[in-house]
Amino acid sequence: MTTDSSLLNSELELQQQEELYQQLLLQTMGNLQTDDPGSKVIRPQPGMCVKTLSEPDQQKVFVNICQSNSVPPPPDLSREELVELLQSEDPSGYRVPMSLGEPHTEVDNSSQGCTAYDVVINQDFFQKCQKDPLFQQFVIMVSLEGLENKYSLELSRDWKVLKNRKFLGSVSEQNIRTSRPVIQELQPQEIPTSAAGRPEFSLLVEPPAGAPEYLIAEIKLPGVTSARSLVLDVGEDRLVLTARPSLFHLDIFHPLLVDQEASVAQYNNSTQVLTVTMPVVSS
Repeated sequence: MTTDSSLLNSELELQQQEELYQQLLLQTMGNLQTDDPGSKVIRPQPGMCVKTLSEPDQQKVFVNICQSNSVPPPPDLSREELVELLQSEDPSGYRVPMSLGEPHTEVDNSSQGCTAYDVVINQDFFQKCQKDPLFQQFVIMVSLEGLENKYSLELSRDWKVLKNRKFLGSVSEQNIRTSRPVIQELQPQEIPTSAAGRPEFSLLVEPPAGAPEYLIAEIKLPGVTSARSLVLDVGEDRLVLTARPSLFHLDIFHPLLVDQEASVAQYNNSTQVLTVTMPVVSS
């Protein structure tokens, strides 16, 4: 039996080309991740898997609620405060920071196709939810609402937490946005420093009536002489501001989801007011 060496050479060349292609692909993906200073790649840990249905087509949907310390925790909340919050007219005032992943197709135990979503919350807060059924129900409800707002879904509230499964599919990396808006200075002017602490601020929506298009934060910063001393971080539902050195610190959650990449901040040294304009993407 004879072997055609040309065929062996062709197969070897194809294999080498495939290996080279994979190396170039991995290198390109690595460059895409490291070249974006406004994002951070994390690999969350499995937590719990929630089964529900989409409305009105009654298709199976699985929500993987994962955990990572790269996601900031929500403000501390006792069980009594949570009960009061759930009984209030507007519980949306309390926000849970989370990363909502893209939908991915999976196969359930019945070998049927289904859709799964990955939601990542702070690890310590997840452990707190695991110890108290009320907190667990709360975080599931908040996760479903977040997915509904982001992907225009309608999900059934008749959910079920799977006992023997912490995750459906395979855990994948998520890209968390960490970009900050540029602070622009207007009319520099020397102003003496004054009292330190939590600054006065106000939140406004534009237009005042109807669906909000912009959320505007106006923060008074007496004594701040330059925007270079300000560190501002705008998230989807959170605003954190620090005026160095230890002059002011503000950390607030707001009830609207905003486009953090399109947000713009301006500091006016004459009025000593920082104005942050954030386009609203969902209420």
